[in-house]
Amino acid sequence: MDRLIYTAVSGMNASLNRERVIASNMANAQTIGFKAEILQATPMTLEGPQLETRSLSSTEVTGASMKAGGLNRTNYPLDVAMQGDAMLAVQAMDGGESYTRRGDLSVTVTGVLQNGDGLPVIGQGGPITVPPGFKVTIGPDGSVLAADPETPDAAPQVLDRLKLVSTTGTRIAKDVAGQFRVPDGGILPVDENAQVIPGALEQSNVNPSEVLVEMVAAQRLFDMRTKLVQTAGTLDEAGARLMRLD
Repeated sequence: MDRLIYTAVSGMNASLNRERVIASNMANAQTIGFKAEILQATPMTLEGPQLETRSLSSTEVTGASMKAGGLNRTNYPLDVAMQGDAMLAVQAMDGGESYTRRGDLSVTVTGVLQNGDGLPVIGQGGPITVPPGFKVTIGPDGSVLAADPETPDAAPQVLDRLKLVSTTGTRIAKDVAGQFRVPDGGILPVDENAQVIPGALEQSNVNPSEVLVEMVAAQRLFDMRTKLVQTAGTLDEAGARLMRLD
């Protein structure tokens, strides 16, 4: 009975973790550039001389679905959608470099170019800053162009270029803030040929209908495992009664 209880409880914990991941995906179904998280369950057995008749379950978020989301045309000059597997480099909260597909950019009151998560966008030499009052646009190659309103006839100046990186051949993982990073503090190489689509945004790749069905299935599986614990308790009581018989 003990082994049955631990196996069932291990499965219940796995179901709870699955529900948390599904809930996170569901909550971000409308988040710009969001990539659905993937949960992997691995059976684990205890090594020893005993007969390994049951396994525990270990679950963890191993990555995210990198499938492209839908494209939404906004015609806003600071919105960009990355093409191919390119990602945008931003400065994380801890000062490190992280990567995202979220391209709803804006300029703060201090002139810092940031994305919708409030993270500074990195250019060729660090976070990109814009002169006060200048009109900013983004070119197809990621160039950040600024035009002075006082000289409307002058051509826009190239301030910097978005740091667009390639993920091909490099393992990346999501951090707790939802940004992608290279494990062990690495950085991704710049993709000189990367292109963006100005005036457009990549939507979340989460399908609301699919995650809703997954949530219902996960809840039912949790209920089944709860009943398994109850069954184990019933078997234990029945066994105890048999031991008390003369």
